[in-house]
Amino acid sequence: MFADRAKIYVKSGKGGDGHVSFRREKYVPNGGPDGGDGGNGGSVYFEVDEGLNTLTDFRHIRKYCAENGQEGGKRNCAGKNGQDIIIKVPEGTVIKEAESGKVITDMSGENRKYLLLKGGRGGNGNQHYATSTMQAPKYAQPGQPAQELELLLELKVIADVGLVGFPNVGKSTFLSKVTNAKPKIANYHFTTLNPNLGVVDLEDAKGFVIADIPGLIEGASEGVGLGHEFLRHIERTKLIVHIVDAASTEGRDPIEDIYAINKELEAYNPEIASRPQIIAANKIDMIYSEDDPVAALKAEFEPKGIPVYGISAISGKGLRELLYAINNRLAELDTKPTVFEQEYFPEFHFGMDSEPFTVIYDEEADEYVVEGPRIEKMLSYTNLESEKGFKFFQDFLKENGILKQLEELGIEEGSTVRMYGLAFDYYK
Repeated sequence: MFADRAKIYVKSGKGGDGHVSFRREKYVPNGGPDGGDGGNGGSVYFEVDEGLNTLTDFRHIRKYCAENGQEGGKRNCAGKNGQDIIIKVPEGTVIKEAESGKVITDMSGENRKYLLLKGGRGGNGNQHYATSTMQAPKYAQPGQPAQELELLLELKVIADVGLVGFPNVGKSTFLSKVTNAKPKIANYHFTTLNPNLGVVDLEDAKGFVIADIPGLIEGASEGVGLGHEFLRHIERTKLIVHIVDAASTEGRDPIEDIYAINKELEAYNPEIASRPQIIAANKIDMIYSEDDPVAALKAEFEPKGIPVYGISAISGKGLRELLYAINNRLAELDTKPTVFEQEYFPEFHFGMDSEPFTVIYDEEADEYVVEGPRIEKMLSYTNLESEKGFKFFQDFLKENGILKQLEELGIEEGSTVRMYGLAFDYYK
């Protein structure tokens, strides 16, 4: 069974407590403290496994816990460190915080191994607290607590080109003809229930990866049928190829099909709908009418900048021209793979509520100053150059009551707000 979504619980190990003990040896009646340190708790890692291509395993095992650190012992014996847990996932897995749906990391590109939750640090034994005035300390440091998160894992396939189209328009046949993929082909709706990936090799050209996104139906963007499960896989593709049944073998109008699919893409994610598109008018070997549906498609869409190619996936007619057109269009686009930016920072969120900050008005500089450990930590994790990073920054100011405090101090539009060398103009 193909699985592209899973919900799991992960927990790092608690740090072992420091130990309280004193030397008890013959001829040493008043031995000093010798309590050992606790071991560090195990951490939670995610790692890409090239041999995996689904999230099926996570349907059976939903809880993943690293080992706790052991308590320190007598005679300065340190506790054993807890064992890390490494969770293997297929490439392309996006890890999100379940409640907010915010991205923690994207296991793609160079991101092969990721430290998600750090184990708690072991506590110091009482030997560390001996002083000239306190030579027999009866206390030790407890280990740091474990960290836990509920996660949503989503597998989003990595391909240059996404094939979209209604069921039975010939996407699987096309993929089997032009790549090394071997999709199952049959004539019924939702034939393909999982994305098929194939590599196109071209003479004197770089070649590219195609993903056959299963047949869409109207309402897919609202989750009708398996809409959300399918649309998720098109989020990384740089170029969209619409395959339509130019011969209308099922009685549908190919022009209306294109508009219907684009409407679903727009409703799901407008950014995806705005990506470059090419139309492959399939089944031209089955056109028996006097009207030329390929010419009608060209007249409708080529003025909008969407090229149309007539093909027959069965006979192979027009495939070479289409593939080179796809390759040439990809060469004009950004070659960087689509990687989802981090929006949720576990290391930032744990323990942040206790971190202080201040909001004041500096009359001499005529600016509002926001500073403190919580602000400094937030800025170190935030990429203010990116749109998502700046949105995270704005949400942080709102959620932590900083905007409210600025308004209570009488801030006006256009006023300057300074945070550790960074200056911003305030606008509602």
